[in-house]
Amino acid sequence: MTASHALPDWREVLVVVAHPDDESFGLGAVIDALVSRGAQVAVLCFTHGEASTLHGSPGDLATLRESELVAAAAALGCSATILRDHPDGALGEVPAAVLVDDVVAVARDRGSEALLVFDPSGVTGHPDHAAAGRAAVAAAQVVGVPVLAWTLPVEVAAQLNSDYSGAFSGHRPEEVDVVLEVDRTRQLVAVRAHASQAVPSSVLWRRLELLGRFEHLRWAGPTD
Repeated sequence: MTASHALPDWREVLVVVAHPDDESFGLGAVIDALVSRGAQVAVLCFTHGEASTLHGSPGDLATLRESELVAAAAALGCSATILRDHPDGALGEVPAAVLVDDVVAVARDRGSEALLVFDPSGVTGHPDHAAAGRAAVAAAQVVGVPVLAWTLPVEVAAQLNSDYSGAFSGHRPEEVDVVLEVDRTRQLVAVRAHASQAVPSSVLWRRLELLGRFEHLRWAGPTD
C-alpha cells in the first residue's frame, strides 16, 4: 500500500479528543492543514483535564484548561469548541453509549463530513485517549462519515518508550494511509496556549523532534 500525501477536501470536520491540549499537542498540525485547505474544524473535548499531573500555571486545573482550550483552538483557526464534563482519567468508565451519543449529536448538528481523532489504540498509552477514539469510531458508523486517526510510526513510539518508559503505540508503514508534510508554526502557538501543560519536561517536545515535518494517519474502522 502506498500512503497518500494529501488530505481530502472536506468542508466540515469534527475533532474528537479526551482532554484539552490533545487537539494541539497531538492533532494541531493536522488541524492547521485542514483549516488551510478551507475546512471548518470544530473540537469536541470530553473532559476538562482536571486530573493532569502537570500544573505549569497556578489555579484550578479544570478552569485553567477550559480557557486554554478555547485560546488554543482559536490559534489553530477552529470554528468552535464544545467541552463536556466527563471525568478525566476515568473516561473508560463512562458508558460507551453516552460518549457515542455526544459525538453523534455534535456531528449531526454541525453537518460534519469526517472525524479526526487519536487512533483507537490510544497512541500515548492513556486509556482516556483510547476511549475517546473508540467512541468516535462507533459514532462515525452511526452518522455515516469516515474517521481519520492520528498515529505514530512504530519506531517513534519505540524511541519514546525507551526515552520515557512510556506506553506509546504506533503503526508500521503498511498500516499508515496518509503521511502528511506539515507546518508546525500554528501548532506551536496553540501548544503554548496550554501553559499549564506545555512544561519543559513534557514528552511533547521529544515527540515533535522525532516526527519532524511529518504526521501519520490511518483510516479507522469499527474493528480498530
